[in-house]
Amino acid sequence: MLREKAYQELVSNAPYDIIVIGGGATGAGIVLDAASRGLKAALIEKNDFAEGTSGRSTKLVHGGVRYLELAVKHFDKVQYNLVKDALFERGILLKNAPHLVKKLTLVTPLYKWYELPYIYAGLTFYDILAGVKGLGRSRLLSKKNVLSRFSVVHEKGLKGGVLYYDGHFNDARTNISIALTAVKYGAYILNHTAAVSLLKESGKVKGVVVKDKFTGKEQELPATCVVNATGPFIDGVRRMDNPDIKPMIQVSSGIHIVLDKKFILNDTGLMIPKTEDGRVLFILPWEGRCLVGTTDEAAQVNEHPLAKEKDVDYLLRHINKYFDIAIKKEDIKAVWSGLRPLVSDPKAADTARLARDHVLEISDSGLFSIAGGKWTTYRKMALDVVDNAVKKFDLKTERGCITDKIFLYGGDNYDKNGAGKLVKDFNLDINIAEHLNNDYGDKSQYVAKIASEGYGDLLAEGFPYIEAEVIYAVRHEYAMRAIDFLARRVPLALLDQFAAEKAAHRTVELMGQELNLNEAEIKAEIEDVTERLNVSI
Repeated sequence: MLREKAYQELVSNAPYDIIVIGGGATGAGIVLDAASRGLKAALIEKNDFAEGTSGRSTKLVHGGVRYLELAVKHFDKVQYNLVKDALFERGILLKNAPHLVKKLTLVTPLYKWYELPYIYAGLTFYDILAGVKGLGRSRLLSKKNVLSRFSVVHEKGLKGGVLYYDGHFNDARTNISIALTAVKYGAYILNHTAAVSLLKESGKVKGVVVKDKFTGKEQELPATCVVNATGPFIDGVRRMDNPDIKPMIQVSSGIHIVLDKKFILNDTGLMIPKTEDGRVLFILPWEGRCLVGTTDEAAQVNEHPLAKEKDVDYLLRHINKYFDIAIKKEDIKAVWSGLRPLVSDPKAADTARLARDHVLEISDSGLFSIAGGKWTTYRKMALDVVDNAVKKFDLKTERGCITDKIFLYGGDNYDKNGAGKLVKDFNLDINIAEHLNNDYGDKSQYVAKIASEGYGDLLAEGFPYIEAEVIYAVRHEYAMRAIDFLARRVPLALLDQFAAEKAAHRTVELMGQELNLNEAEIKAEIEDVTERLNVSI
């Protein structure tokens, strides 16, 4: 079994140059950067890859329109540099993960004449900052053109709109692809493995004590450098190093709701530039559904944060301000909440004003902690961490950073027209073939082969996810729990929680076959995934 083998390899190959705690985008990016330089690197994740913040984003690969506005209004260089860096990194992600990251057209409907030149000027500046990695020039739209793209938008008072481009993606699969690419370069990764304490010698951090959540076994893993990349949980790991340490981050929550695809009539998204409390709201096409988000409220650290009813009401209220169709709670197919780890600033009036730029802290004992940042800049954050680790510990590398040139897992030989070949070679339905080609890239043929062996049935009606993916996820993608598959290897739980619940029994049955689960374990797994789907993913 993949994970048992991975555990044995993780233990037997210690000590390491670098051990990363945290399997989100930043942690996965760090272990990929380190391994691709020739360093001996490992990553451990307490739950599943992308289970936290990195799997609960707005699914945008972007520079941050709101951050640019704040930068200009307040002459904020930090926000400006964040947008500039993110737009550069957006271009790299589009190139290196062509199967997972796509260009997205967005429209901003405007109801006041003065907003047209203001928003257009801002988005034109956004294009200029992107430079050669831009996705196309922003342009003004007439009222008629806006309505031709979005007939559900309120016509009364509409003056026109602005069209611009950004990127969107499957965040959890991208996260997992980064981790799997690190393995390709010699890294050792393991999910469902918690860091329970730090190893120290003469007051210096020299490794991690880890605990396998399935067996309960604890193991020491010595390392020259330990990196804390645990997002919202970063201060908890810092307290392992120094119990009296002051908090480094402030946590905010953001919720998303998912509606039926009828609310998005084409592949264009809406960006609402200003809500009642000055935030930006997105209504986006994603995986055949309509994704709406997000909120930004101060929160407490929680492994599985719950969406508050008032936040759901907030999103519905703003959608209904722009749509002629009345959208009710009964229209919601799924809802989830995620936490943002923001660099703490006691002077900030609210969490929306906290900088999204990253900060690297190196403690007196040598623990590296990387906080803040945003999904799009994960690679730059990783580069910063590994550069500093190499310098501080005089680590011997074979080369410098090459992650800007590395295709992520599935991207090396990706063919955007590959779905047709899958249909021809494996007799797949075109919708299933397109899904496999876009989510697995050049690995899709292996999933299709499993499907041809009798595992080609759909897991849920109306969705292209098939039984073969469950088997592939266990054999090749470290999936160990049903929720690992339903929420992250495929996004079914994020798209339709009722459909995911219906798919849970067959998912558990297939995973049970692969993992040799007994009857009691299968029953417990069904109960666990049902509870998670009914409460929070």
